[in-house]
Amino acid sequence: MVLGLSAGAVIGVALFDLIPEALQLGRAAADQGVVLAVVGVGFCGYMILERSLRAAAERRRGALGPASLTLHSLLDGLGVGFAFQVAPAVGLVVAAAVLAHDFADGVNTVTLSLSGGGGSRRARAWLLADAAAPLVGIGLTRLVRVESGPLGLAVALFAGFFLYIGASELTPASHRAWPRLWTSLATLAGMAVIWVVVRVAGG
Repeated sequence: MVLGLSAGAVIGVALFDLIPEALQLGRAAADQGVVLAVVGVGFCGYMILERSLRAAAERRRGALGPASLTLHSLLDGLGVGFAFQVAPAVGLVVAAAVLAHDFADGVNTVTLSLSGGGGSRRARAWLLADAAAPLVGIGLTRLVRVESGPLGLAVALFAGFFLYIGASELTPASHRAWPRLWTSLATLAGMAVIWVVVRVAGG
């Protein structure tokens, strides 16, 4: 249920918050078609990265699996930081979605570390690294201020990331874990909550 709710929240952030903001900001640098194409590039690029890292982790168990999830969390932090550059309200919505699905990432990080034979101490170390990675990503975005046009394209890229994470990772994982109607309803509820939050924040 938590995974299903998280999936809806992440998809909702991409559809109801990031893509509209990207279209508004990105018009200073490109037309709407290019901005939406960047969303597609983000989706496909994250898919290739995630599947490549997963295949490598299956061939070489140990540190590579949790390291890939930590990199994932770093990218999440970059997304939060860029969202705060758009507006505080946008940043808060994105941060809430990231927190929702990073809980599952933490569980997966520990599981991969333990299955790779690292032991509990190494698993705790990877969990701390995964927890710190979003903060590092946010900190990196504080070092650079991006103009509205390129910022819109960056937001579009992360919208593609979030669409992939929600639709291709969290939604199937929630249904596999508990194949019931309730998981689908939880995903719809997560999207509805983000829609309401975005409307209230924008109003």
